[in-house]
Amino acid sequence: QVELVESGGGSVQPGGSLRLACAASGSIANIYRMGWYRQAPGKLRDLVASITSRNTTNYASFVKGRFTISRENARNTVWLQMNSLKPEDTAVYYCYADPDGLGRRLYWGQGTQVTVSS
Repeated sequence: QVELVESGGGSVQPGGSLRLACAASGSIANIYRMGWYRQAPGKLRDLVASITSRNTTNYASFVKGRFTISRENARNTVWLQMNSLKPEDTAVYYCYADPDGLGRRLYWGQGTQVTVSS
């Protein structure tokens, strides 16, 4: 069982930055893949970024060059640095863990709201 708690969401103006954190209840060293999804009102949940235990990263095209995902095993935390935020980035951001990398058992956090508005 993996418990995930997100933090760092909030309201920011367009062009601003936020840094999201996903803290796990235990060691993440053996969790193959972790990452972030987001869901805007009335829309499906979209993958934003993921990172493997080997620090291989993957980004959605709509955040490439603006968002950076990283993991800090010593602190059991995954980070999402979000720069140059746009109004369309407004969504609830969810952290997830995929321990075996095959998607057979996923763990989710409760989500954190990000609002980008002038």
